[in-house]
This record gives sequence, C-alpha cells and structure tokens, in this order.
Amino acid sequence: MTAAAAAAAAGEIPAEGAPPPGALYSFGTPWPEFNEGISYIDTFRCADAGATTTLIEFYSTSYKSSAPLPGWIKRIRDGQITVDGEVATDPDMILREGSKLVYHRLPWQEPFAPHLLDVLYEDDDMIALNKPSGLQVLPKGLFQQRTVLAQLQLKDWKMPSSFCSKRKDAQSHPVPVHRLGRGTSGLLLCAKTKLAKAQLAAYFAEGATNAGKSRDETDICKARKISKFYRALVTGILENDEVMITQPIGLVCYPGVAEGLYAACSSGKPAMSKVRVLERLKIHNHTLIQVEIHSGRPHQIRIHLAYIGHPLVDDPLYGIGGQPKFDEPEPTSTADSFAYDGGYERPLQPVPGDCGYHLHAHWLVLCHPTTNEMIKITAPLPHILQTREEQQDTAKLLGG
Repeated sequence: MTAAAAAAAAGEIPAEGAPPPGALYSFGTPWPEFNEGISYIDTFRCADAGATTTLIEFYSTSYKSSAPLPGWIKRIRDGQITVDGEVATDPDMILREGSKLVYHRLPWQEPFAPHLLDVLYEDDDMIALNKPSGLQVLPKGLFQQRTVLAQLQLKDWKMPSSFCSKRKDAQSHPVPVHRLGRGTSGLLLCAKTKLAKAQLAAYFAEGATNAGKSRDETDICKARKISKFYRALVTGILENDEVMITQPIGLVCYPGVAEGLYAACSSGKPAMSKVRVLERLKIHNHTLIQVEIHSGRPHQIRIHLAYIGHPLVDDPLYGIGGQPKFDEPEPTSTADSFAYDGGYERPLQPVPGDCGYHLHAHWLVLCHPTTNEMIKITAPLPHILQTREEQQDTAKLLGG
C-alpha cells in the first residue's frame, strides 16, 4: 500500500472539494518515497598542537552516538565524507587544522507520516493549522522531510505583489512559532511575517518567564498575551477537580539518546500546568481533562501528568513520577548492529517521538500580533477526547 493509499485508508483525506468540519481548507503534497539525505558540516580544530588526528578518529569519537567504529569506516570507504571539497575514502587520513569536513548522509525512507494539514484561521499575519498526530513540526532525527515546515515550504502561498510591497517583512512561507510533539494533534500557530513571528515568539517566551515567578495565579493570567488549552486522556481517576502542577523540567541521561531526554527534574527550568477535570470515566479508570499551560517546556503535559501519578493513556515513554521508562535490553552483539548506511538501528527503547498517547491542542486565545485584538481559535476534537455530551452533539450534527 502506498503512503497516499494508507492515508486515505486512515481517513485523513477529506471528501473531494469539501474541507473537514471547522477548517477553511486543507493542503498538502504527498511525500516522495525517499528524502534527499542531509549533510553535516564540521571545521576540524586540533585540541593539542603536537598531536595528529585521523579521519576515523575524529568521527568515531565526535559522533559515536551516530554509528559504531565499523559503521564510520563503512561511511568513509563508501565516499560519504569530503575533506575540503574532496571525497576522502581513507579512514587513516591525517586531518589538517581548519579543514572543512562534510558527512553526506544517504537518502532514506522516512517512517510514515500524514501530509494533509487543515487551515483553521488565516489572515495577512498568521495562520493556524490543525496538525495531525504523527507529523513532526520541524526536521529532527529520522524526520528531515516529512514535517509541517516542509509542507509550508512546498505550498504556493500566492501572496499578491501589492501585499509584498506593502509588507517588507513578508516571508516566502509561514513558519511555526511554537512546538507540538509528533504524537500531539491540534492547533499550531505559524507566522507569515517577521513582525508576527517576533511578536508571537515573545508571547510564548513571556509565558515561560512568568511560570518561574512567585506571583498570584490571577496576576499571571492577566499578564499573558496568549493562553493555550489542551485536551488529554489520563490513566487513573483524579480526585481534585483542579490541580496546579509546578514541577521543573530538565534534561536527564537516557541510554541511546546522546542529548538526553526531558523529564521531571528538580534542577530543570520552571514549568506550570493547570489541570481541570472534565469527566471521570470510572469504568475505564481514565480521566478526561483540560490542561492550560503557562509555559511551553518540551513534553510538558506528558511529564507533568505522569509526575502527579496520572500518565497519558498509552504514553509509551513517560511513567509515574515523570521519568522516562527504561527496560534493560537483552545483550546483543555490536559488531553487526548498524544499518545499511553504517548508523545504528532505531533505538530499542521508547523515545519522545513515539506516538500512541491522547493529547490535543484544543483552543487558544491570543492578542493579535498587529491589531492587538483578542481572538479565539479552536481545533475540532478527536472523538476519544470529547465528553459524552460533546459526542452526542457531534452525532446530532452528523445526523447520527
């Protein structure tokens, strides 16, 4: 089955000529089978003036999390590395101070990701998208092409020349101004102009700053220029109708991930999430909640809910306490444990990009970046994240 057929089978492609409920229109270009690969550039600097460093020593020590020693040897002998513009195939080549090194990662088939995006709001300054679960926002890791940013770049925005001449800060395409996890669906704000980008980024930064201040909750809410509200389904039954979580979030070590993972961490950065119970689904031992975030730390909602003992339903990574799950893998031989291009195979342990959990950026209220008007934008809810009353209303709307 092709990616397009898989997307159609999954119900991601709307009926011909009809945008999905709540959307102005949809757009998206089907992904090619392989991406274009990627190049990583380094300038060699010798730490010890009297020492010599070979090409294989540089890569196997500087990027040992990317590939084992045999993998880097394979990459060099396959001609994937250039030194000062020339292909280098000798692993024992001595490097010179200031040499420009480029590792050309081969094109690869990225994992399946949806390509269609629904537009919920649009004006001359910004656009709000309904991001599907499974689509990454920015390039990282295995997903270098199958991203929201790539779809924004591929679309012809047909901006009139009169608009571009009046708006000197107009961009060739909108750009996302905040993050959503790959498995998180819902509202994603993108800026069309440099001014809107700077202003919206400042709103989000202000929220993160306020989360670390010892101020009355009411004062913090009044000071904010943007408020974001999520829907989530969590394990267990929350006793209190409202919970304020202020656990700091920071990086912790995690096997197989060089930069570490974000988790509940006392030495981390301030983070604040306000949780409100919508329904207690006792028969399933789940609770449907609304979460308002006063900061935007990576995976904040997943970590905060897990920290208070109620991880998101089917979250493959974060367990009770807000720490990443880890099972000691069975010992394997490392001699042949690398993929076709010499790199490691996909990590055996769960990582933040894994999907399966139920989290949706539902609605937001913000001060418009140029008109200063307060506007509200809402993304339609997945069925599983609707209250019983909302499900009944949806069924009536659809004639069910």
